[in-house]
Amino acid sequence: MGFCPDCGARVEGRFCANCGRSVAGAAPSRPAAAKAGLTDDQAAALAYLLGAVTGALFLMWAPYNQSRNVRFHAFQSIFLTAGWLVLVFVIGLVFSFWVGLGFAIGRLAQLAALAGWLFIMWQTYQGHRVVVPFVGPLAEKQV
Repeated sequence: MGFCPDCGARVEGRFCANCGRSVAGAAPSRPAAAKAGLTDDQAAALAYLLGAVTGALFLMWAPYNQSRNVRFHAFQSIFLTAGWLVLVFVIGLVFSFWVGLGFAIGRLAQLAALAGWLFIMWQTYQGHRVVVPFVGPLAEKQV
């Protein structure tokens, strides 16, 4: 009994019951297991998932903290989270007297942040390096 070289299913005979391929010379041992872990692009995109929390985690995890790309995105995620917290505080402070206007501007800022967050994660997952103004150069210095 062997394993199908295409799909890895067990083969009892000359054809794979799973994919139908002829496996006259099926390998008697299991196929090699897939590489465990994340690619650099996946890890860099996930560094943005929970902001500073996942950024710090990817700076601590051994295989990922060796990659300059993952480190850059982890630092940028941390700095973006800090900048967002400062911006929320300033908006709340400045517009504390105009409740309606402050609420509207706060919601617009949240919508813009959500769109930017999704854009950065998607572009990073695709392998593009998005350098955010102000915090991107800071992150590059840390790498």
